[in-house]
Amino acid sequence: MTEGFGVDAVDGDGRVGEFWRGLGLPGLVDVHTHFMPERVMAKVWAYFDAAGPLVGRPWPITYRLEEEQRLAVLRGFGVRAFTAMVYPHKPGMAQWLNGWAADFAARTPDCLRTATFFPEDGAAEYVRAELDGGVRVFKAHVQVGGYDPADGALDAVWGALAEARTPVVIHCGSGPAPGRHTGPEPIARLLARHPRLHLIIAHLGMPEYTEFLDLAERYPGVHLDTTMAFTDFAECTAPFPRAERGRLAALGDRVLFGSDFPNIPYGYAHALEALARLELGDDWLRGVCYGNGARLFAV
Repeated sequence: MTEGFGVDAVDGDGRVGEFWRGLGLPGLVDVHTHFMPERVMAKVWAYFDAAGPLVGRPWPITYRLEEEQRLAVLRGFGVRAFTAMVYPHKPGMAQWLNGWAADFAARTPDCLRTATFFPEDGAAEYVRAELDGGVRVFKAHVQVGGYDPADGALDAVWGALAEARTPVVIHCGSGPAPGRHTGPEPIARLLARHPRLHLIIAHLGMPEYTEFLDLAERYPGVHLDTTMAFTDFAECTAPFPRAERGRLAALGDRVLFGSDFPNIPYGYAHALEALARLELGDDWLRGVCYGNGARLFAV
């Protein structure tokens, strides 16, 4: 048993603390973690277990634990701030998820209050209500939601988010499997209309890394999260181009650590060690793993 976790440790878990202490950090900021209503999480796990069409390959869940155990593990890793990434797949679901997420954040002070939306009647109104209520970050999932992020039905939503400068973690790349509206082109159209948006491109836009780096260089509000990128699991199907490492280094103040915890098919330490083996330097790692997220979210 891992001390303080109350659950059997995954191989390598003990190296997480060694990693951030070795960099002289006070801990980690993880911008891409999933906490959801119990029955929704169970359905998500069942989808991964079945290697559904949007997964496309076997995907064992490493940290399949009860909510309190997952929180204990994450805190035991030294994660000082994290998110509760929720996302709807149909109309009428977002507000219910937002209500759950608001309650979760109220009883979990180290969680950045998270909300979501869907292209539906009333979306602009409930997004504004979430902003007024103190939400810290939104989640948009183009692949699962199956919608065009540049759809005019969301124009007022994006306008409110741009005005508030509230970050949106958006899964818009075509990995692990392409969707009807994934890829850089819809995001380019969205940013052309709302250039002040603070978008955090999940998974570095995997596998369209180069095109999403282009957008980050063009728009100062675009950030990138490292979720699953560079790991052995991702590199075998969607390798990050070695030629783009210099651009990633240059954008270092807008690259944020994300893990996808608990829904990852490997230990948490591997995500951090995969970043280190890029050899972009300790200053880059310190920014990615803590400093950039702490600054963006005023942690």
